[in-house]
Amino acid sequence: MLTIESLTHLGLGRASDGRSLIPRVLPGEEIDVAQDGTVRIVTPSPDRVAAPCRHFKSCGGCAMQHASDEFVAGWKQDIVARALAAHGLHPAFRAIATSPVQSRRRAKFAGRRTKKGALVGFHGKASHTLIDVPDCQLVTPALLATMPALQELTLLAASRKGEADLTVTETALGADVLVGTDKDLTPDLRVTLAALANAHGLSRLVWNDEPVVTINPPDQDFGGTKVTPPPGAFLQATKAGETALLAAVDEITQGAARIVDLFAGCGTFTLPLAARAELHAVESESAMLTALDRGWRAGRNLRKVTTETRDLFRRPLEPDEFAKYDAVVIDPPRAGAEAQIEALARSDIKTIAMVSCNPVTFARDAKVLIDAGFAMPWVQVVDQFRWSPHVEIVSPFTRK
Repeated sequence: MLTIESLTHLGLGRASDGRSLIPRVLPGEEIDVAQDGTVRIVTPSPDRVAAPCRHFKSCGGCAMQHASDEFVAGWKQDIVARALAAHGLHPAFRAIATSPVQSRRRAKFAGRRTKKGALVGFHGKASHTLIDVPDCQLVTPALLATMPALQELTLLAASRKGEADLTVTETALGADVLVGTDKDLTPDLRVTLAALANAHGLSRLVWNDEPVVTINPPDQDFGGTKVTPPPGAFLQATKAGETALLAAVDEITQGAARIVDLFAGCGTFTLPLAARAELHAVESESAMLTALDRGWRAGRNLRKVTTETRDLFRRPLEPDEFAKYDAVVIDPPRAGAEAQIEALARSDIKTIAMVSCNPVTFARDAKVLIDAGFAMPWVQVVDQFRWSPHVEIVSPFTRK
């Protein structure tokens, strides 16, 4: 018999033998592990609950449905706290903001042809087995409603031995679907796909990088401004998560008349903040900035917004370039923004709103700013990825 002593940042239980990592267990539980690897819970934790989704045992999309919401919230806060503590940082934490059940507005499904038709779903944990998930508790009902269309697309896109990737984003006027496949887009196939998109009410259908048809603009609403992102562009996973992050960024940058938004994407923060301040949006992907600019030009009652295509990893903004701004918003990818953070640390900027999806790189970058004289008054954890190890973080960095 083994006792689970703690959980890793991936949700695996550290067993008392000092070497075993066991999935889907909780601290304090006593377990038996059979020779075939089957785990039996002998003494369950008070935090153990019945999984809310019937697919949990077979699907690999979620890791923590066996734990109470309160436990998962505390575990996620602790992941961030431990990452910061490794650098000697111990800020105050605000209450976690957790997105509701069935609120994930974007998902990447896999599709495979079968003898009877097509199977669309998620892979099993550490497996190539594809799991049908008709009652998924993670994605929105609108995404689940696209399954018939995705099955038809799979028959057209998947080879007999390979799978097709199906990235689906919810929009107000139908699903925005990006198909990843080895098959070429022929003229005849284009006609078939256009008819399929129309029959199922899709807003846009894209085959690899080639648009097939746009029936309705696949717009996203950023603070009341409509933006049509390019296919596959980054989008916060849930509307609730986006709202929580934006509220924090808005609070941090209050009073700033001129703001620079680094890694701006399609304008998640730029456009809502432009209701009260002038913004300069910097992003490496020109297509996303084009979408942002079009949204701004069609928007109402927005202050001036300028854009700049720039690789902030290879060519970060230098310290003197921040002289004309009152605040910085920075939302880098998982790798963080080491070079850009070092330049910020050497600048005279007084206010930074930093958003991150990686506690390790967030803590590393936060330490650089703290050592440069910034204070970190609080940290807010935002959980858009229910029952997974992933977190979003937002925090102010200020100095006098």
